[in-house]
Amino acid sequence: MDKENKIYETTFIVNAALDDAQIEAVIEKVKDIIVKNNGEVRSVEKWGRKRLAYTIEKKNNGFYAFFEFKAPGDLIVKLERHYHLEDQIIRHLTIQLDKKALKAKEIAAVAAAKIEAAAPVPGNVVA
Repeated sequence: MDKENKIYETTFIVNAALDDAQIEAVIEKVKDIIVKNNGEVRSVEKWGRKRLAYTIEKKNNGFYAFFEFKAPGDLIVKLERHYHLEDQIIRHLTIQLDKKALKAKEIAAVAAAKIEAAAPVPGNVVA
């Protein structure tokens, strides 16, 4: 089995009926699983409560969370098992990023940095 760490993205939807502290606990549990299994969390984005495109388990809203992490492949099985056992996670998707996707993300980050650097600073008036 290949033990090389690869880069993954995982997105999951938490039951939006929970209060913020409970949602945060579910997100932290996922983060702990990644770290405890030799993974490295590169970024965490909390997209917040959103309306679902269709009803899932009689729910119309969900709290979306997105992780980008670097980990060995055997972690994915453990993470997927956790998603299935955690009652408050109603949907999930994990993908491995290939070289093209990593290159595209790198190019987008460089472009965003250039745009940000070129943008005028509010309050500064150029005469």
